Amino acid sequence: MSSQEGGLGAPTRHPLDWESLNFTDEAEVDEELRRVFDICHGCRRCFNLCESFPKLFDLIDESSSGELDKVDSPDFKKVVDACTLCDMCYMTKCPYVPPHEFNLDFPHLMLRYRAMERKLKKNNVIDDQLTKTDRNGKFFSKFSNLTNWSTSSENKLTRPIMEKFLKIDKEAELPKFYKKEFSKSKTDINYDSPNNEKILLFPTCFVNYNNPNLGTLTQKLLYKYKIHSEVFYGGCCGMPQLEGGDIKSVAEKASKTAKLVEPYIDKGYKLISLVPSCSLMFKFEWPLILPNDEIVTKLSKNTMDISEYLVNHFKIEENKKKLNPWLTEDKVTVHISCHSRAQNMGQKALELLRMIPNLELDVIERCSGHGGSWGVKKGNFEMAIKVGKPVARKAVQYNNKYLVSECPLANTHINQGMQKLNKNLESIILGHPIEILAISSGIKL
Repeated sequence: MSSQEGGLGAPTRHPLDWESLNFTDEAEVDEELRRVFDICHGCRRCFNLCESFPKLFDLIDESSSGELDKVDSPDFKKVVDACTLCDMCYMTKCPYVPPHEFNLDFPHLMLRYRAMERKLKKNNVIDDQLTKTDRNGKFFSKFSNLTNWSTSSENKLTRPIMEKFLKIDKEAELPKFYKKEFSKSKTDINYDSPNNEKILLFPTCFVNYNNPNLGTLTQKLLYKYKIHSEVFYGGCCGMPQLEGGDIKSVAEKASKTAKLVEPYIDKGYKLISLVPSCSLMFKFEWPLILPNDEIVTKLSKNTMDISEYLVNHFKIEENKKKLNPWLTEDKVTVHISCHSRAQNMGQKALELLRMIPNLELDVIERCSGHGGSWGVKKGNFEMAIKVGKPVARKAVQYNNKYLVSECPLANTHINQGMQKLNKNLESIILGHPIEILAISSGIKL
């Protein structure tokens, strides 16, 4: 095993031994926390990534010895609760990830702690209810007008009540719901692709309930470029449950979904996800949770992000020639999300948009601070704005008409940060890179 620091090889991850008794044993978890935190204390390269590390270093620096030995174990929870599982410390900063002999995996250690909390029944019941995206989506979509009125950050009547009882910060922008779910309104495009391209479009729970227009627009794009597509939505990928340490629930979702998708893969389909968090789950987290499930492994090897897939499509010169030039002088700010970066596939959204002739782009590759459902919670929202402030500041500096991110929550959160920095900013158009491609392709949004 190599122990070279800062090597150029890709980090590797070990399967999660989540079913063993040791995984959630309090003493063993505490011992591993102390081992890892002591190494982090001696390194501190991650001090500016998120709030977990400043909290950890403050605990150590303010202790009587200035070392980890005088930090009480219950205080570690502050460090764990500040982690959004963005994976950026693992992917971009830490010199001690496997194959280094120190074998550090900070995000998965935070996950292990949360799994331990769940075993001890210390998990937050309200948070668990918020993560039931399919149940909540189906219910709130039926009453979308009332739901969107009551969840609007402008509503001074309902939002303080939500903050008190649901612990959702009254300032945080929340996704809207639509009367008709995408999976119930979609149209399968069943014709033979000239290049025999066949994709199974996974809209994700967000697109299904909160942005069905993005799903419809993607179908129009695929139709225009003669890519055979069918829509599959078998339920949420489990990222919200993973964030809460409910690994068993994620394992059940993975096993069920993989079995449903396998017949398509055997026919030559690729599973294409519209949200990078879901792609990350399919590609990496599911196989680490169920390493011996051959069907889950097969699915992971046949999953692609939508931008990743389209980059490959337009790399073919004949296809690239079909892209129309950008006809305005409006520049586009492209935010590269953490869960896109964590897939270790390169800046596919940027690479895709650079294929559009005459389009000028400004790029931001840094965490928006939102962290999924984490960023809307009372006590987290201000921290999320703080973590995302460098991104918001850069977006204000660019001051472009369009701000796009593959993460559907990131651009809204960045915009909130921008407004806090400069309330006199002109309104910008928020969206997904697919929407810029659609404009270039002459498809109406």
